[in-house]
Amino acid sequence: MAAFSPRRFSFLLLAVFVIFSALQVLAADEDRQVYIVYMGSLVDGDQSPSSYHFSMLQEVVDRRFLRQSLLRSYTRSFNGFAAYLTAEEQEKLARHEEVVSVFPSTTYHPQTTRSWDFMGLAENVHRNPTVESDIIIGVIDTGIWPESESFNAKGSSPPPKKWKGACEGGKNFTCNNKLIGARYYNSYSPTDDSARDKMGHGTHTASTAAGNYVKDASFYGIAKGTARGGVPSARIAAYKVCYPSVGCREADILAAFDDAIADGVDIITISIGEAMPTQFTNDSIAIGAFHASQNGILVVQSAGNKGGQKTTIASVVPWIFTVAASTTDRGIITKAELGNGSILNGKGVNSFSLNGTSYPLAYGEDISHECGKQAAQNCESGCLETSLVKGKIVLCNTYKGIMEAYRVGAVGSVALSDYITDVSFILPIAASSLHEQDFHVVHSYFDSTKFPKVVILTSESGRNLDAPLVASFSSRGPNTILPDILKPDVTAPGIEILAAFSPLASPSDNDDDDRSVNYTILSGTSMACPHVAGAAAWRMDSSKVSLAEFSYGAGHIDPVKAVHPGLVYETFTEDYINMLCSMGYDNATLRRILGVNSTCPTGVQTTPKDLNYPSMTRRITTNGSAIATFLEKFTRRVTNVGLENTTYKVTTSKSPDYNISVKPDILTFGALNERKSFEVIISGKTNGWKMVSAELEWSDGVHRVRSPIVLYPDSL
Repeated sequence: MAAFSPRRFSFLLLAVFVIFSALQVLAADEDRQVYIVYMGSLVDGDQSPSSYHFSMLQEVVDRRFLRQSLLRSYTRSFNGFAAYLTAEEQEKLARHEEVVSVFPSTTYHPQTTRSWDFMGLAENVHRNPTVESDIIIGVIDTGIWPESESFNAKGSSPPPKKWKGACEGGKNFTCNNKLIGARYYNSYSPTDDSARDKMGHGTHTASTAAGNYVKDASFYGIAKGTARGGVPSARIAAYKVCYPSVGCREADILAAFDDAIADGVDIITISIGEAMPTQFTNDSIAIGAFHASQNGILVVQSAGNKGGQKTTIASVVPWIFTVAASTTDRGIITKAELGNGSILNGKGVNSFSLNGTSYPLAYGEDISHECGKQAAQNCESGCLETSLVKGKIVLCNTYKGIMEAYRVGAVGSVALSDYITDVSFILPIAASSLHEQDFHVVHSYFDSTKFPKVVILTSESGRNLDAPLVASFSSRGPNTILPDILKPDVTAPGIEILAAFSPLASPSDNDDDDRSVNYTILSGTSMACPHVAGAAAWRMDSSKVSLAEFSYGAGHIDPVKAVHPGLVYETFTEDYINMLCSMGYDNATLRRILGVNSTCPTGVQTTPKDLNYPSMTRRITTNGSAIATFLEKFTRRVTNVGLENTTYKVTTSKSPDYNISVKPDILTFGALNERKSFEVIISGKTNGWKMVSAELEWSDGVHRVRSPIVLYPDSL
C-alpha cells in the first residue's frame, strides 16, 4: 500500500480545483447567448461608441469572458451593440440609464416578369432614366448573384455622388455600376465569407425590384418573357444576412440597417420576418426601420407567410410599409391526361417532359408494405417501396406525398392539393396537384380501369380572371401590438413570380435536385415586397416628395396612379413622438430613441389611432356584449401634391350599420404642398364578432384618394 504523501495530495487538490474551475467556465460560457443592446440614436461625445460599449460590458461581464463578449457595435446610423451575455448580465445592462432595451438576437427567415405588366407598369411606360439611375435600393436578404444578366452594368453611368457604401462582397465578387455595393454579415459562425447568394432568394428579390430588361427569360421555357424590375435603371446595394440552414440572425440584420442607412440608400426592401410580432424596441427590423425613416428612407417589408389565420402578421409598426401577397392574371397549370382522354388542370411547375408517353398509375396503398392503409394512401415518408414504383406515376392522397414519390424514384405523381391551393410550386419530379373534385375524377378512373395510365404534361401559363386576390398564405391582421394601426398596408403580386436566381441553389429547394437555373419562379410575400420597393422607386421624381407618401391606402398596389396621388398623408417625427407617448414611453426613453430633446405633450391624450395614417382603424371594446355600439373620431391631415387652385369633395360608403360624417366635407387648396385637416366621426353598432369595413374618398375630378375605415370588436 502506498504511503500518504502531502505533496501528492496537494497536487491532486490543485488538479481538481483547476478542472472544477474549467468546468465552471465552460458551464458559464454555455449559458451565454447573443443579446442586442439598443441605445437609441447616436450621441456626440469624446469617447467613441465602440469604446463606450466595451466599457459598459466591463461593468457587468466577468473578465474571463470580456474579450470575446462584444460581438458587434452599431455606430454608423444608431447606437447599440450585440454581445454574448448571461441572463444576469442582460438584466444589469437593461437597468443602465442609457439603454432603451436589451433583447435576445433571434433568428428570422426569408418569406419566400409578368407581374409588372399586370400592375400597369408596362415596358413602354414613361420613364426618366436620369432620375431613376440616382435611386439606390438596398436589399437586405440572402445575398446576390453578381454575374446575373439582371445586374449587368452595360450602359450604366458611375454611381451617384451620394453613395457612401463599399463593395465588400468577399473573394471573387465584383460590383459594377448597377450593383454598386455589397456587404455580408455572419457574426456568429463566419464560415461563409461572401455576399454571393447560395439560396437564390436575395437574387430574386433584388431583380424584382430593380433588375435590368432580360428578354426571353424563363424557367425551362415556362413563363417565358422579358424579366425586369420596377426600375431597371436604379442601383442595387446588397446586404447579406441570411444563410442556408442558419436563417437570418437579428444581430446581423441590425448591422445591415446600420450600414445601409449610412451608405446612402433611398429605399430598403427586406423580405425577412419573424413568426410572431413583438414590441418595437425588441424588434431589430422595427428599430432599423425607425432610424431609416428618420433619414428619409422608405423601408418595405413582407407581411409574412402565416396566412389563413387572423393576427398572424408580424410587421406591425407604421414606419414600415408592409406588403401582403396577391395573385396576378397569369396562373401556371400542369395538366394530367388520363388514359381515357380526360384532361385535368392541376397546380405545380413541371419542367420535365415525358414526351407525351403515358405511364402506369399506381396508388400509394398498392405499392407499400411498411405502412398502414391511410399512411400508404397519403404516400407518407418511408411508406413507398422503391422496387414497386419503377416506371410508374404514383397517386397520393396528400400533396407532401409528391416528395416521397420523388425519393423512391417514381416517374411522377398525381396528388391531392391539400396544402396551398392557389400556388404552383416548382417540384423535383413531374407532378400535378389537383383540387378535390378533379382528384376524385382520377380516383374513379383508377378504380374502374384494369390498367390505368396517365401522362403529366409540361407546365403552361393560363389566364387567371379573378386576380387580384389575396394569397391564401399571406399573413393577416388585426395588428396585435398596435391594434389601431391597419396592417398590412397594401397587396402586390407574390404568386408565381419569374425573376433572377442563383445557379448554386436548388430551384425546388431540394438538396437532391441538381438543376441549375439563372431564372426561376417563386411565390411568397417575399416576392410581393420588392414589387412595392420597385414601384416606390419609380414614383420618386425630381421634386423628391417624401417617399413615405407613396401609394398610401389599402388594396392592390397601382404604381401608375400613385405617381400622381393628388393628396398624401404625411407623417413627421412629431407624429411618431405622440404615438410613442400614447404607448407609454417616457421622456427619457424618447430622448434616447430620437437623439433630440423630445418630450411628451402635456394636457393632450392621444392613442395610436390619432397617427396621421391613411387608414383609420379602431378596436372596439365589447365587454362581452353580443351587440357593440361605437362612436369614434379620427383627425387627419392631407397635403396637396396634385394641382394648384383645386377643390376636393368627400364621399363615404353607406350602410344601415353605421353613419359617417366628415368636417369639413370640402377642402380647397390654393397652392402645392398646402396642408388641410379634417375630422371623421363614425357611429353605429355591430355584432360582437363582426367587423365594420367602410371608406371615404376625396376627389377633385382628376384624383381619387381613398382611405379605408376599419372597426372591429376585441372578440374578433
